[in-house]
Amino acid sequence: MVLAVFTSSLNAEKQLEHKIEVLVNDEVISSYDIIQRMKLTAIIQGINLNNQNNQTIVNNVVDELIQEKLKLNKINEYKINVSEREYQETEVIFFENNNIDKSNIETLLRENNINYDELKNLIIIEISWGKLIRGLFLRLTSVSELEVQDMLNKNPGITYNQAENYVIQRQLDLQSSKLLRDIMNEATVEYK
Repeated sequence: MVLAVFTSSLNAEKQLEHKIEVLVNDEVISSYDIIQRMKLTAIIQGINLNNQNNQTIVNNVVDELIQEKLKLNKINEYKINVSEREYQETEVIFFENNNIDKSNIETLLRENNINYDELKNLIIIEISWGKLIRGLFLRLTSVSELEVQDMLNKNPGITYNQAENYVIQRQLDLQSSKLLRDIMNEATVEYK
């Protein structure tokens, strides 16, 4: 997917502030949404946006935003909620996994005119999607001794329970990908 709108630098942000770029089942993704997510992604991943990587990042961000809209529809359909405690715990893990200091990211977000709620919503959607996938598919997963032993052989430093959990998570990840692919196939996505 190529959106030629963003071939120039992010200095065009003010000019493109609210232009509709994509419709996902009649829900809007604006140029502003795309630029905000690009900046957020660059901050989280420590990427410098430049002319060489701009279009690749735009394409990835647009795909991510489309998937989020579709995930959110399914999350809302099943009325999945995230408690403040769940959010706080996951936020801590998010910062640890990405080797990010929360106060530094808050400063960077402020300096780049990104509301912290953008990051919070990103995390909440991922928590909600994980809860939905576990609710739909966890009872359908089964772990064989052979799979656990294979995981232990490949990762000798983990425990039996960790190996079992990795195998289950791998199955849930496959179900998640399949469900998202099915939802994408059924969706109406229009590029403006």
